[in-house]
Amino acid sequence: MDHLARARTLLAQHPVVDGHNDLPWALRKQVRYDLARRDVGQDQTGHLHTDIPRLRAGGVGAQFWSVYVRTDLAGDEAVSATLEQIDCVDQLIARYPGDLAAALTADGMEKARAAGRIASLKGAEGGHSINNSLATLRALYALGVRYMTLTHNDNTAWADSATDAPGVGGLSPFGHEVVREMNRLGMLVDLSHVAATTMRDAVSTSTAPVIFSHSSARAVCDHPRNVPDDVLALLPSNGGVAMVTFVPKFILPAAVEWTAAADENLRVHGLHALDTSPEAMALHAAFEAAHPRPVATVVTVADHLDHMRAVAGIDHVGIGGDYDGTAFTPSGLDDVSGYPNLIAELLSRGWSEGDVAKLTWGNAVRVLRDAEAVGREERSRRGPSNATRESLDG
Repeated sequence: MDHLARARTLLAQHPVVDGHNDLPWALRKQVRYDLARRDVGQDQTGHLHTDIPRLRAGGVGAQFWSVYVRTDLAGDEAVSATLEQIDCVDQLIARYPGDLAAALTADGMEKARAAGRIASLKGAEGGHSINNSLATLRALYALGVRYMTLTHNDNTAWADSATDAPGVGGLSPFGHEVVREMNRLGMLVDLSHVAATTMRDAVSTSTAPVIFSHSSARAVCDHPRNVPDDVLALLPSNGGVAMVTFVPKFILPAAVEWTAAADENLRVHGLHALDTSPEAMALHAAFEAAHPRPVATVVTVADHLDHMRAVAGIDHVGIGGDYDGTAFTPSGLDDVSGYPNLIAELLSRGWSEGDVAKLTWGNAVRVLRDAEAVGREERSRRGPSNATRESLDG
């Protein structure tokens, strides 16, 4: 059996848990959540990286849907937009009940897989979504959000981002309290996008395993969005999982400078650097015609996974593609149907079937189950925190 055939057989038994997919934001931007206009039950190639036929072809068994909102939405506006994103995921699950199943727990993920459905979980991308309110954090959890990324591209008042100037030097006292309250709830602390100082602070405070829902190895590609080796080395004692991302500008050194220039090209035309609208993509195409784009491949991603496994261990790696949250994807991982190509590459490098099973399914399910156990223990000892940023940070 060739490696690709073996990969497909393995994924049928141990499907991918993907840590991060921005389909809800793409649906907001493209059709303002009009799911009839962008029917992901049918092939949406040309519009989206993600639809149900391609999720099935890619061997995806569980998806953390990002309920991300941009950081230029602030305060109550950010909270409202996050609620709309949550509602979008709920609408998707209701619209495609034969393919998608809501999952709130690790057991729920296993139940969905046994029923042949794609377990659907929610992750909030950026602490601005709670508007400095632990009550809002609890409300998001009650609505099914099972991880929160502490920052996005910009700092919050209580946590430093990887791509912003240092603000509080990692986590502020209120930031530490956010982590503790997430532990009490059983909500995973997601450290993608945060500064290395924030990563270290969060790991030192968290009594539950942390995750990186979509980050790669800084030693392989020196981008601040990636995880330094000293933090990867903390994962075995913490129990957490770092989920490799596919975004070329985070994984291919040659793509870093090119992407900065391409993003600036969008900005001078009045568009946000994260815009993936037809207008933005046309500008990207024109820029690429004049300045050929360095192309990441399946090999690029596998190099990151090899390094992450060497430093953190096989029990602490996963996959978080960031589909529909990036303008460009690696060759061979063009959309959500591409996961078998990555698994085939890893098999060709000598990864065992047991290693692959942990990477794709086992580690992600285990880390959520462990966070749930910590939450039960914490809730038996203490009630909700009513601390405020003002009371803790002054």
